Amino acid sequence: MQASAAEKNRPLVEDIRLLGRLLGDVIREQEGQAAFELIERVRQLSVAYRLKRDSSAGKALDRLLKNLTGDQTVSVIRAFSYFSHLANIAEDRHHVRRREHHEEQGHLHEGSLTMSFERLAQANIHADQIVHALDHAYISPVLTAHPTEVQRKSILDAERAVAELIGRRDTLGSASDRRDNEEFLRARITQLWQTRMLRYTKLTVSDEIENALSYYPATFLTQLPRLYREIEQALPGHPIPNFLRMGHWIGGDRDGNPNVTADTLKRALSRQCETALRYYLTEVHALGAELSVSQMLAPVTAAMQALATQSPDQNAHREDEPYRRALIGIYARLAATLMALTGTEALRHAVAPQKPYADAESFLADLRTIEASLKYHHAQAMIVPRLAPLMRAVQVFGFHLATVDLRQSSDQHEAVVAELLRAAKVEADYSALDEAARRDLLLRLLNDARPLRLIAGEYSEHTRSELAIFETARLMRTSYGRHAIRHYIISHTETVSDLLEVLLLQKEVGLMRGTLDESATADLIVVPLFETIGDLRNAAPIMREYYALPGIAAMMARSGNEQDVMLGYSDSNKDGGFFTSNWELYRAEIELVELFDALRRKNGLILRLFHGRGGTVGRGGGPSYDAILAQPPGTVNGQIRLTEQGEIIASKYAHPEIGRRNLETLVAATLEATLLHPTQSAPATFLATAEALSEASMKAYRHIVYETDGFTDYFFAATPIREIAGLNIGSRPASRKATRAIEDLRAIPWGFSWGQCRIALPGWCGFGSAVKDLLATDANKLALLQQMYREWPFFRTLLSNLDMVLAKTDLAIAARYVELVEDRELGETIFKAIQDEWHRTQEALSQITGDTQRLATNPSLARSIEHRFPYLDPLNHLQVELLRRFRLRREDHPGMERIQRGIHLSINGIAAGLRNTG
Repeated sequence: MQASAAEKNRPLVEDIRLLGRLLGDVIREQEGQAAFELIERVRQLSVAYRLKRDSSAGKALDRLLKNLTGDQTVSVIRAFSYFSHLANIAEDRHHVRRREHHEEQGHLHEGSLTMSFERLAQANIHADQIVHALDHAYISPVLTAHPTEVQRKSILDAERAVAELIGRRDTLGSASDRRDNEEFLRARITQLWQTRMLRYTKLTVSDEIENALSYYPATFLTQLPRLYREIEQALPGHPIPNFLRMGHWIGGDRDGNPNVTADTLKRALSRQCETALRYYLTEVHALGAELSVSQMLAPVTAAMQALATQSPDQNAHREDEPYRRALIGIYARLAATLMALTGTEALRHAVAPQKPYADAESFLADLRTIEASLKYHHAQAMIVPRLAPLMRAVQVFGFHLATVDLRQSSDQHEAVVAELLRAAKVEADYSALDEAARRDLLLRLLNDARPLRLIAGEYSEHTRSELAIFETARLMRTSYGRHAIRHYIISHTETVSDLLEVLLLQKEVGLMRGTLDESATADLIVVPLFETIGDLRNAAPIMREYYALPGIAAMMARSGNEQDVMLGYSDSNKDGGFFTSNWELYRAEIELVELFDALRRKNGLILRLFHGRGGTVGRGGGPSYDAILAQPPGTVNGQIRLTEQGEIIASKYAHPEIGRRNLETLVAATLEATLLHPTQSAPATFLATAEALSEASMKAYRHIVYETDGFTDYFFAATPIREIAGLNIGSRPASRKATRAIEDLRAIPWGFSWGQCRIALPGWCGFGSAVKDLLATDANKLALLQQMYREWPFFRTLLSNLDMVLAKTDLAIAARYVELVEDRELGETIFKAIQDEWHRTQEALSQITGDTQRLATNPSLARSIEHRFPYLDPLNHLQVELLRRFRLRREDHPGMERIQRGIHLSINGIAAGLRNTG
């Protein structure tokens, strides 16, 4: 018999009640009974108002919150913020619990490899075909630093501990064990309450590096090998290639961030290397304890004996234990490698560090020697627990851990090239040249073996700094291996010369060798990033012209024959709105695939699309599985990179089990999109209708955002954008230029601000008007839209994400923020325009899907939101009140610091409650 929803969710409700009760106990203990009763009164009123639709409770809540003192406000905000954090932990645990239950029952889960392999088998796609696809695959989630990353590492670490304790409760049998567990939880929640939620200083690039690395010991280093093992078990007898690897932008992304330099690139790779090597050292030490095999009982191979003999370990107690002796020698070599590459020391030494490994392959070769010997004396079972995962980790992570991408804006490269040309007296004013003249000059220089730089030349700080990045990249590849840095991303790619400039800068430092007309090779793949609507429309024409240039295709063939193209979801959304952004991305992908299919047939060139997705739907977010399957036919082809940002990194990868499931989903979706995806494009009527919707949607979106008088003033007043800019939540400035123009604002804080005030405008604006216009011309088009929703994955995924965004919006809360606009008439006029468009979008979505209730097809998320919002509402109400106080008072007012702290705490709490930032 099917369990009821209430029965399924009973463990979740119990966990939330437990965590809520413990948080209440801690608040009573730390802040006093009066503070606890105040917080409880706010909670009761908010629940009555939200869940019971009690309007009198809403009025009482409003009065109560407006009359809180500064200290009371901070206390209430902290309480509700931490409740959101703890509820997230309970939900994550329940997600794992339900997944485990379904697997025990033999139910297949959407997005699991088990389901994917079942579908592939039903389609008569056999193991050798799957392995062949994996042989040519490259899948890489890329962690990026985030201008709106609101969590401190100290908070994340404490929450990981809470998550581990909650996860253990299901297996605790005795009452005393459960009591102990509860006391440990109380300790961690006390730690949370007494730990600063906010940073008092600006986040540095080094901090961002450490934050990213904190996900490796518990999740990536252990769970990636485990995922590979699951694939090996599903495809027995087939060696599984290393197709899934990690990527990073942190330490190499200079676009708009002057704090990223050659030194931060060195630090990023050094710390990445240290993280990998310390993990290997720990595993090798543990292997030494486990492989206590005596040669008197199990004869080893000659190669194993030689490895043991080479070891400096002379301990007589281990004379008959070749594995232990060999592993002590391996440990000493790894310790020496750690010192050579990072300048740091290993924690323990049985013998002195010596003979560092030249590369990860040499270390792997020693591990393979151990593996072969264990097989030789029938000890295969001893390979599985630790040696096999360690070997896979070395193959995937090497000594570099993750590939670091370099990124810079095209105008910065132009400035460097212009200065080099001017100093070399080749061209006095490169920037004044038209595109054709630039290409001719750059091609001529790429065919000239001589460098441009003058040995004693004096160059600007900017040019020296940019060239230092290229020089450092070459050194880092030598130290940590060729996978350490593979991609150079060019933001704002608008012309072919933008690509050639980066090739020329590679040539200047030896990353490109030879000349374009003869035997040229390039170490770094030059990756264009197409961001705005206009850039996306030019993507295929630019790449077509680039590959038509003499020597380019031949150079790429000699350099690995891979071409990445990055597509920006955030800026295209800010430029043209939700629907148009997604449609232009879809179109650009189709055109790029057509171009590169011809290049692949001719030259063997592989296209890999790199999706610059954010956390929110307005920035291309949403479930990764659906997003990958919604890609146009032929665009995945086993090749995909995608960014992971902000709170999304924590929600996906802080918990090891959930982290592995998310990685599994990427692999499952890529396999299905590659081997099961239809090769035919969508029907012409679907494409034409999407084009019409896009045109009307962009017009409606731009009318509100860019063409409405006073909209910029409204945005800066009715959202916390100004206060977000002052929050110490990222090393990068919130705006590219020191202006208030929306065009110059980074897309991440743009989306973040709208999410805070519960409008989430970038995730839906324009769609309602587009549908209304379409149906006004032909009411019969509704049936076509409904057919598109049923049959076209692209359109269905788009509307599913739209459904999720609208479910998280709240116009009643949003209306409170309008009170912050000084020009009352302006505020009401613009909010009415937003409100009208929201209602049009709600109506359009219901007409097409047939669902009048939001999240009708996702009841678990609907329940989560229903129970979460009563705890979010007070945070929004208090944020509005604090913003009002903050903006009215002088900077030297004695209470300003407390008010500002309250605002920043509310930003953190709302972001946690909505489970996304930018």
